[in-house]
Amino acid sequence: MLTNWTPDSWRKFPVVQVPDYPDTQKLSVVEKRLAGFPPLVFAGEARKLKRKLARVAEGRAFLLQGGDCAESFAEHSADNIRDFFRVFLQMSVVMTFAGGQPVVKVGRIAGQFAKPRSSPTEVIDGVEYPIYRGDIINDSEVTVEGRKPDPERQIMAYRQSAATLNLLRAFAQGGYANLEHVHKWTLGTLKDSPAFERYQELADRITEALGFMRACGINADTAPQLRQTDFFTSHEALLLGFEQAMTRVDSTSGDWYATSGHMLWIGDRTRQPDHAHIEFCRGIKNPIGLKCGPSLKADELIRLIDILNPENEPGRLTLIGRFGADKVEKHLPELIRAVKREGRVVVWSCDPMHGNTIKATSGYKTRPFEAIMTEVRRFMAIHQAEGTHAGGVHVEMTGKDVTECTGGLRALRDEDLNDRYHTFCDPRLNAAQALELSFLVAEELKKEMASRPKLDDDESMEAAE
Repeated sequence: MLTNWTPDSWRKFPVVQVPDYPDTQKLSVVEKRLAGFPPLVFAGEARKLKRKLARVAEGRAFLLQGGDCAESFAEHSADNIRDFFRVFLQMSVVMTFAGGQPVVKVGRIAGQFAKPRSSPTEVIDGVEYPIYRGDIINDSEVTVEGRKPDPERQIMAYRQSAATLNLLRAFAQGGYANLEHVHKWTLGTLKDSPAFERYQELADRITEALGFMRACGINADTAPQLRQTDFFTSHEALLLGFEQAMTRVDSTSGDWYATSGHMLWIGDRTRQPDHAHIEFCRGIKNPIGLKCGPSLKADELIRLIDILNPENEPGRLTLIGRFGADKVEKHLPELIRAVKREGRVVVWSCDPMHGNTIKATSGYKTRPFEAIMTEVRRFMAIHQAEGTHAGGVHVEMTGKDVTECTGGLRALRDEDLNDRYHTFCDPRLNAAQALELSFLVAEELKKEMASRPKLDDDESMEAAE
């Protein structure tokens, strides 16, 4: 039971990664306006996601979470949203088929506007500017005025999120998610790839399975599951004034829910147990993610779990490891053993992006694809060794053909990065790299499923629901 919690109780706690607004009166007016706006998502949707994540925690499903590093006002278009959603669906179909279990689809979209930063300022051409903190706070353009935190940007972020959600819901339920279409897109992406032969066998098996279902009379017209899907949104709960304004009491349960997104997560820089971000997130009933980096010790993790999920509710808490390929074997086993020993029910997910960021010789910040996959493979191997379930992956990606991460299907090199390096924050996997990652994760899922004891018929039917 919650004690002494209200949507604004976080304001009594130390807070980091929150900007200093020069006009606090304007900020207050904007937050009051937001508090009167309609919710972006609904409590029932968040509860549905929690139930699905509970299955992930049980080892009966797999979590795919991904999307932009930070959404942009300038790049908000139907084409960008469509391209992201299409690649995301392709990834989920490949993982579903290989793993033989449902994939829970959670996008970093419709709210991922704020970014934690390692420094509050940066020096450019001898002039010090406030650091860019995401479009919901300030402008990426390097000007004194543009870099001032502006509360009105929160209104813009709300309206963009609402428009994005509207289109995503139409895509998910209106026929765009037709399974046969998704598979054709995958074949088209792979066709011109130099590594096509490596993934052709799995692609051919999916083609055969779809053909068999058609022959049996199971198609998009007869089975709604083949033409629509559940899709959920998530973002880092960083700008707490905005999150407070979007927090509502659910009329059916009387509980508080953040209605800015279905799932919110706490970053590695804001997970201090006695600070504001933990205080806010402990009170909302949404599924919560917690980023876990190399500095997190086992005893502190248990303390955080006790605060965020005191009732040990399945599906409530997802632990998102972001260690780096060279550090995951050193740090992850200790955390797994502590959680297992204490009997805590969590989803274990792998963020292979943030711990593998390097500066290329060309000067660009990048992430080598091989390092990303190495961390994923080691993450899954560790869980198998510890007798726990590798529950998901969390990636920064786009549906566009950008050149931000090296390696992958097209074998991008350092010298290729300047071709289409479009991110304002962290480098993202492009469409081909994201799809390749899904095939490689699928190979690991297949190995894991083969090593598990077979479910009896009743358990199999229950898992498929």
